[in-house]
Amino acid sequence: MKFRRNVAFILTRSSGEILLCERSGYKGSWQFPQGGAQESESNLDALHREVEEEISLSPDAYRIVAERGPYRYVFRSGFRKEGFDGQDQRYFLAEALGSPEIVVDKKEFSAFRWIQPEEFLIDWVPPIKRTVYRRVFQDFFDVRLP
Repeated sequence: MKFRRNVAFILTRSSGEILLCERSGYKGSWQFPQGGAQESESNLDALHREVEEEISLSPDAYRIVAERGPYRYVFRSGFRKEGFDGQDQRYFLAEALGSPEIVVDKKEFSAFRWIQPEEFLIDWVPPIKRTVYRRVFQDFFDVRLP
């Protein structure tokens, strides 16, 4: 199996809340901004590019405080993306500096919201991503999702 290198972004603010974005075309599907890393990019360069593209934040609007991974998942049966069978993700936890103005890319997301980590519902992500999200919430927030 071939796995695509991918980065994911968890943005926190001083209240402890985390940013979630609702996927365009998938009402009720909430996730962290994420995206594929190009072959020539470092994970950090890919993260900065994806964050700017998806939620319009430049690197001076946040500070990376942790990085974990890889977290891996396989696409649904028969689906391949750019010749890959799944994704190998690095998650970055960042603190917002000040009050960031989030503007979502409407091709990617239809909305965003801030929640406490323990408010996250596992049903918000597709079944193929649930194991990853359970591990991420445990690793970053010590929150056990069902």
